[in-house]
Amino acid sequence: MEQTVVALSLVLVALTGCGYHVAGHGDLMPKSVKTVAVMPFGNLTTRYKLARTLPTDIGREFLSRTRYKVIADANQADAVLTGTLSNFAAFTAISTNGRNTTVEAVVTLQMTLTERTTGKVLFSRKGAEYRERYEIAVDPKAYFDESGSAMVRLSKAVARSVVTGVLENF
Repeated sequence: MEQTVVALSLVLVALTGCGYHVAGHGDLMPKSVKTVAVMPFGNLTTRYKLARTLPTDIGREFLSRTRYKVIADANQADAVLTGTLSNFAAFTAISTNGRNTTVEAVVTLQMTLTERTTGKVLFSRKGAEYRERYEIAVDPKAYFDESGSAMVRLSKAVARSVVTGVLENF
């Protein structure tokens, strides 16, 4: 029993000493950044709803997972996140008996987080792709358009990914 306690203690010491941490919980942002403004996203696609929900979901993710205060005024923020939804495509992912049953939506985003006072880019993603699958009913009488729900899920997944990327600086 004593050997187990000693071994476990050594493992814990080794893990804390090597910089190990759970993804999404690091914080490599400059200490001077205390407020973040998430600006409305530009949209080069016909999918207007996704471009509207992304800034809100990213702001909520910052509030729930970080110490940063999210503010609306970019001129008062320490860092400003801008983005553009540059492409949207939907592809048949699975086909059953000649009928499409699953669609995969793929969006491409450009995002940049800039420190307002210095102009230093703290985080940048050019051409970042995010994907979400959704089902289509095989029976036309039972058809329900799930694309809207899929875009809500996609927006929340992008928000998690963006905030993790900002925190981990990757």
